[in-house]
Amino acid sequence: MGGYPSNEKSVAAPCAIIRPGRTNHPEEHSVTARILDGNAFRDQIYAELALEIAALSSAGIRPGLAAVLVGDNAASHLYVKSKMAACQKLGLESFLLTPAATISTAELLAVVDELNRRDDVDGILVQMPLPKQVDSKKILDAVHPDKDVDGFHPINVGHLVAGRPALVACTPSGVMEILRRGGIAIEGANAVVLGRSDIVGKPMALLLMHANATVTVCHSKTKNLPDVVRRADIVVAAMGRAAMVTRDYIRPGAAVIDVGQNVITDRAEAERIFASFPDKLETFAKKGSVLVGDVHPDVAGVAGAFTPVPGGVGPLTIAMLMSNTVKAARQRRANATGAAAARH
Repeated sequence: MGGYPSNEKSVAAPCAIIRPGRTNHPEEHSVTARILDGNAFRDQIYAELALEIAALSSAGIRPGLAAVLVGDNAASHLYVKSKMAACQKLGLESFLLTPAATISTAELLAVVDELNRRDDVDGILVQMPLPKQVDSKKILDAVHPDKDVDGFHPINVGHLVAGRPALVACTPSGVMEILRRGGIAIEGANAVVLGRSDIVGKPMALLLMHANATVTVCHSKTKNLPDVVRRADIVVAAMGRAAMVTRDYIRPGAAVIDVGQNVITDRAEAERIFASFPDKLETFAKKGSVLVGDVHPDVAGVAGAFTPVPGGVGPLTIAMLMSNTVKAARQRRANATGAAAARH
């Protein structure tokens, strides 16, 4: 989970505040997109969480997040490092467990079981991907639903489907925060979700539906994809294909949320995507790589609002992980109090 940690500054067209709207002739219109700044929204959420954490602290409770990082995957190490840093920033307790890459499924299940039993651990994060010899599904299903701060457990997914309170996957939750805090009207809007993964696409569609949007889920078999997407007031791109969503997919004025995180290392591809963005090409020349989402940067010339990459969805994914950890701490204490009262 989470975006690629990066200090790279996002570059976009000059900004104007434009709400999503409808038009029958998209080819005749051009607008300048408003940036939906994930870093600013993250800071708002952190300020709100700080108040809740202080209240818990006054009651002698310090929420704790345990991260399980198996092996030496460089990207995974960066992701977990950013999550541990967020815990430190907010004053949450954090625990980092680093089993060897040779660990078996049974051994990792024992690690998760121990974390399930620990009272100082409110949230458990098992960083993906796991080594090939480990059954990832078994590991994720072994995390207690009350500590499943990634929102992947079938019980939490079932609660989301039923519209019941649950710990919800962090990236879709973060997208909803961006839309709400960014002033994007959801109720009654036509929303298209590009991608049907268990961790983003499916929960994203459910959250939008529960917020009274009319939702279409698109995938690799969807026919006439640009035509379908172009009818949307809200587009959430989460299919893992670099810069696939181009201007012709977007209705002028639509809100475009880019969940994609793709590292470009091919010079020709970088020059093709960022032909109009010299700062990005300069970054590529210096680093030998550049980050791009699933949405082509030229979409900024037609969208009403959009999330940059980096600095859009990524910061909200980590913010919602912190929010879920605090929520889990609060709910676990409430459940324990209720259970104790029932015994007397």
